[in-house]
Amino acid sequence: LTLSTMAAVPILIALVAIHYYAYINGLINMPTSSSDLEPWALALIIVASTIVGLYLLWRFVLLLSPSWYRGMIKDNSVSVDDFVGGAPSPVSALKSWLLNRLNVGRRVAKKEGYALKTEDSDKLPGLKVTSRSENGVSSSDDKSTLPPIIVGTIRMGFGHHRIAYAATSWGLGSDSERETWFHDFLNIDSEEAQMIKDTDKLYSKGSRMASELGGTVEKFWGSLTKSGDEDSLRVTYQFSEHMIPLINDLDKNSPIIATHSMVACAAVAAGFKNVINLVIDNHAQWFVVVPGALNLVQGPSNYHSFLKMGVPEEQLALAGHWIPRDLVEGIPEACARRTARRKAGKPLRIIVPVGGAGAQRKFIVEMVGAFSGLVKEGKVQLFLNAADHEHMKKAFVGALERNGLDYDTVVDMKGVQEFRKRMLTEEPEKNVTLFTYDDYFTAVATTDILCNVADVLACKPSELAFYPIPKLMIRRVGDHEAYSALRASELGDGTLEVREVPEAVRYTELFLTTNLLEVMNKSIEDNNKIGLYDGCKNAVRIALERAEKLS
Repeated sequence: LTLSTMAAVPILIALVAIHYYAYINGLINMPTSSSDLEPWALALIIVASTIVGLYLLWRFVLLLSPSWYRGMIKDNSVSVDDFVGGAPSPVSALKSWLLNRLNVGRRVAKKEGYALKTEDSDKLPGLKVTSRSENGVSSSDDKSTLPPIIVGTIRMGFGHHRIAYAATSWGLGSDSERETWFHDFLNIDSEEAQMIKDTDKLYSKGSRMASELGGTVEKFWGSLTKSGDEDSLRVTYQFSEHMIPLINDLDKNSPIIATHSMVACAAVAAGFKNVINLVIDNHAQWFVVVPGALNLVQGPSNYHSFLKMGVPEEQLALAGHWIPRDLVEGIPEACARRTARRKAGKPLRIIVPVGGAGAQRKFIVEMVGAFSGLVKEGKVQLFLNAADHEHMKKAFVGALERNGLDYDTVVDMKGVQEFRKRMLTEEPEKNVTLFTYDDYFTAVATTDILCNVADVLACKPSELAFYPIPKLMIRRVGDHEAYSALRASELGDGTLEVREVPEAVRYTELFLTTNLLEVMNKSIEDNNKIGLYDGCKNAVRIALERAEKLS
């Protein structure tokens, strides 16, 4: 609208000037009424009036937008504008204001926190899990012990949760006397949690549509996922102001390790002084960093990109990849086991996980069919993790039946743990194993549990692109993920992104017939020696060191 109206105004002025010149020189007669006008002239006047009216309305809206924006942020605890280098332009102010209205309407952000309780996790020994207290008694009221390490996350897709559990594994394994609490915003039954769920539904739907439809839709979605400018942070932070009640009951002296920027934003806004934000991906965007927090990144390209964008040096640090403790400590044995299997001519074990949004169905199903020949020949074993997605379970079953592939099924945590233990010394009874669950935690954890007994991880370039296992990087869901595949390839522990199924088959043949798998495992061992996979370990260490200084 801006470009069209700005271009139209001088053209209209020129037409009026020409018309006036012709009139005063007697070249045309001025009509006395609209009925005297030619139809084309009347249409031109109507169009011109509409364009001029829209232009004037646009300029009037832009005149007002800074005041609307200032009204929106007047009660904020943190200045995003100071963090990104200045106030927004009128257009940016309008965009931020409109997007915030779409997110929250006229809702006024609450500040008072919900009373929270903790319970022992039934998944991880020693871990405490927060939820809303029914009787209003808060677990944070107990001051007899040191404030806990709080790992904050949001169950949006699998990535943020996976990174959160990786962080808790190092918190539980530290020498600190502090407890480790797992704090998922969506575990707090509330109006605010429902707002997040509604937003996540839209994102998941967009991811699935882009993956299924491809073409123009995929390109449009991809462009959206990598266009996180300053306004994206303004909108993210503004939404996070409404999430303060989900965290405000916790002890403000607790170190917060956030695996979602919205959690970190809410923590800073609530007054926490020791907030660590674990930055996702390998593509620098404003909305993944948080003003007032220490933003830890996984790789050097993100580090210098954020510095160039203007993120203050004192709020940024390079930490390493977000990997769970057992995977890091198991790297030497896992790499040796994979190399020995390859030299012995054992089948290539490929684990194929599905992301939390349940996208990639079309690509993965085609890939399973393309692998069927190698599976029937006993050259490849497939570990298919359909997670908790019923539609992916049906898609996998359909693909396996169409291609005449027999399979076993694992449906619970006990089953996957027993399967992993057998794979350390044995081969599976069938060349395909389908993992499918009703509960979210097991769906996420299965990939982590199986990584050290698999030879190759075939996944999109998500958080798994940083994992210490040879990776076949399959088609991305969102253009921001492309940079994560590039990092894996440059580090030597993964392939470049594979956009088509025949490429995936070709790489699999290379794993079977060349020393590529051995080279990748050697790279993983070398990367491990310099602490490249110690990101979560470093995050916990830094959080505890800062807590000591602040106490």
